[in-house]
Amino acid sequence: MDEKSSVHYPQDEMTTMLIPVTIGCPWNKCIFCTMYKDDEYSLVPMEQIRQQLINGYKYTEKVFLTGADPLYTGHSKMMSILEEISKRLPYCARVASYASIRSVSRFSDKELSQLHHAGLRLLYIGFETGSDRFLKLLNKGHTREDAIREAKRLEKAKLPYNAIILTGIGGADTWEENARETARMINQIHPKTLITMNLMLMEGSGLSALVEKGEFIPAPRIENLLETRALLQNLDLDKRMEFDTTHPSNLIKIRGELPGDRDRLLGEISKVLEGN
Repeated sequence: MDEKSSVHYPQDEMTTMLIPVTIGCPWNKCIFCTMYKDDEYSLVPMEQIRQQLINGYKYTEKVFLTGADPLYTGHSKMMSILEEISKRLPYCARVASYASIRSVSRFSDKELSQLHHAGLRLLYIGFETGSDRFLKLLNKGHTREDAIREAKRLEKAKLPYNAIILTGIGGADTWEENARETARMINQIHPKTLITMNLMLMEGSGLSALVEKGEFIPAPRIENLLETRALLQNLDLDKRMEFDTTHPSNLIKIRGELPGDRDRLLGEISKVLEGN
């Protein structure tokens, strides 16, 4: 693996063993992201992955597969990696990974179920928004219906996933629309955790270029709070789900279980809004 290549992982995986599976992003076209901009997409050789596992701590309990979208390597490669983890790290109870709606769609229902049974127990997926208008604007590469369809297939395979969404994704004065459309999507699926992040303007991104041209006006931070509150208010859940805004990009850091903690979470957001 190139030592200069980017390695990213969720904050909840800070103490997890990291195993590089891919370098770069197979899509790399989202106009808001530069995380893998300078990395040419490639696969980490299986022998290199095997050597890392051989040298790993035998009693490791959690593994996170790094790369923008390890599932894009395909069913055969993923099964080989999971089997090798099971062999080399017998106490590992959970393998997690980033994934995309596009990569999930490449697997059959049977293959998704096989991944789960082989040890893949959590996916972090960038849903970003439930608005087709904003998905198209940001060149995300999937539609709302694509997201709902693939999420339901993961649920059928009993493969848990965290849904990552972005507040402020539509720019200024769009918080009500985005909250409504995103809640409309989430109400049809059942992620393990709904993770909110505030859209951040990354230098060198296509979105930054639109801002410079005056074609995109970033949402004020207060609107991100209003959007988070509106999202919570519009969620109509029939199953338990964690709600997490503790990412560093967010103005407010709260976490709780829905639907039980909804009033508490709304109250904490209202306190911050009153203070602003």
